[in-house]
Amino acid sequence: MKTTSRLAVVILAALPSVARLSGQQGPAEPAAPLPASNGTRRLSMREGLLPVAVLEKPSIEDTATDPKNSQPTPLTKLVSEAEKSNPRILAALRAWQAAAQLPSQVSTLPDPQLTFQQLSVGSPRPFAGFTNNNFAYAGLGISQDLPFPGKLKLRGEAASREASAARDAYRAVRLDIRNQLKAAYFQLSAVQEQMMILRHDNQLLSQILTIAGARYRTGKGNQQDILRAQLQQTKLLRDQELLMQRESVLQARLLQILNRPAGSPAIVADRMTETAIDATPEALLDKVRQGNPAIGAEQEMVRRQSLQIELARKDFYPDFNVQYMWQQTGPPFPNYYMLTLGVRVPIFRRRKQRPELAQAAAQLDQERHQYEAQVQQAYFEVRDQFLQAETSSRLLKIDREGLIPQSLAAFRAGLAAYEAGTEDFESLFASFRDVLNLDEEYWTTLSEHETAVARIEQLTGANFHQGGL
Repeated sequence: MKTTSRLAVVILAALPSVARLSGQQGPAEPAAPLPASNGTRRLSMREGLLPVAVLEKPSIEDTATDPKNSQPTPLTKLVSEAEKSNPRILAALRAWQAAAQLPSQVSTLPDPQLTFQQLSVGSPRPFAGFTNNNFAYAGLGISQDLPFPGKLKLRGEAASREASAARDAYRAVRLDIRNQLKAAYFQLSAVQEQMMILRHDNQLLSQILTIAGARYRTGKGNQQDILRAQLQQTKLLRDQELLMQRESVLQARLLQILNRPAGSPAIVADRMTETAIDATPEALLDKVRQGNPAIGAEQEMVRRQSLQIELARKDFYPDFNVQYMWQQTGPPFPNYYMLTLGVRVPIFRRRKQRPELAQAAAQLDQERHQYEAQVQQAYFEVRDQFLQAETSSRLLKIDREGLIPQSLAAFRAGLAAYEAGTEDFESLFASFRDVLNLDEEYWTTLSEHETAVARIEQLTGANFHQGGL
C-alpha cells in the first residue's frame, strides 16, 4: 500500500507537468520527494564537490521518525548489551559455571556407609539372648570404598579439562554473537547511507528536471527528456522501498541478537570508516591456535580424552572396600571388633576393560582429527577473509581516488554542457547513473570490508576495530 500510494503521487505529479510542457507554460513539477529514513544527518561522500555555480545542492536533513532515537548508537554499546542479555551467551555461561563444579565431585572419595546390625539368639525377637549368649550382639560399623590409587586424580583432571572446554565454548559463543552483531550493524550502516544517497540524488534529479524543462520551453529540448527524468525518480522511489525493507530485516536481526522486545526503537548506526589490518596473513595464522576459543575447546577435549585413556588403563586394577564394625554383646561377655577388607576384582577384562580402553583410544583419534579439521578450516577462512578485506580495501581506494571523483567530474561537465545545449540528455543521464551507482557500491564494499575484518577478529582473537571490539 505504501509503495502504491507513493507511485500514485509521482504519476499525478507528472501528468500536469507534461500538459504544461506541451503548451510551454512554465517548468515541470518534480516528482514527489523520497521519504526520510530513520537516522541523523548523513552527507553523501560527494557532497560539496560540485561547484555552486554549476549545481547548487540543497541542504540534506534526515529527520528520524522517533526523536528519542535520532542519535546513532555506538557499536561498543551494542556489544556490551549483547554480552549481558543474549540468550546464547547466557546459556553458554551457565554451562561453563555448571561444568566448573564437576572436578571436585568426581575427584572426591565416595560417601562412607554407616551400618547397624543386631543378632538375636534363640528367638526372632529383637535382642533375644542378649544377656545369656555371647553370640547375640548389637553392632555399629562404617565402610568406605577406595578406588585404585590415581583413579580419582585422573577423573578430576579430566573434568577440569571438560570445564576448560566449556569456558572456551563460552568465549567462542561470545565472539560468534559479536561477529553476527557487527555484520548486521555494518550492513545497517550501509543501508542507511544508501537511503541518504537516494534522497540526495532525488534532489539532484529534480534540478536536472528543472533544467530539462527550461530547455524544452525554449525549444532546445524535448518532452522525452522530461519523462525520462520523472521515470528515474520513480525508480529511485522503488529502490528506496527495497532499502527500507532491508533495513527492517536488519533492525529485526539486531533486536534478536540484543534480546530486545518487539517494537523497541529503531537503531541508528554510526557512519563506517575503513579499518586497517595491521598484520600479515602469516601472523594471523599463528594466532589461530592460541586466539581462537573454538579451537581451544577442541584442544581441551583432546587432552581430556588422553586422560580418559589413562583412566581406562587404571580400570584393569582392582578397587577396594574397607569396613570396620564394633559389636556390643551382653554384660557378661566381651565386645567384638571386626575389620573387613574387600577387593573388587576385574575378571571380565576381555568383555569390559579392554573394549573400554579401545573405545577411549578411538575417541582420542576422533578428537585429534576434529581438532586438526577445525584448525585447517580456520586457516582457510582467515586466508579467505584476509583476501576479501585486502581486495575490498583496494576497491575502496579506487572508488575514493579514481572512479567517484571521475564520475563526479564527468557529471559536472555533462550538466554544464547539457544546460548550454552542447550535450544530449542521454549522455547526462548516463553520467548521473554512474554517480549514483558508484556511491551506493562504495558503501556496500565498505560494509563487506568491515564484515571481513570482524570475521578475522573472531577467528584469531585479534582486535582491529576501535575500542578493542
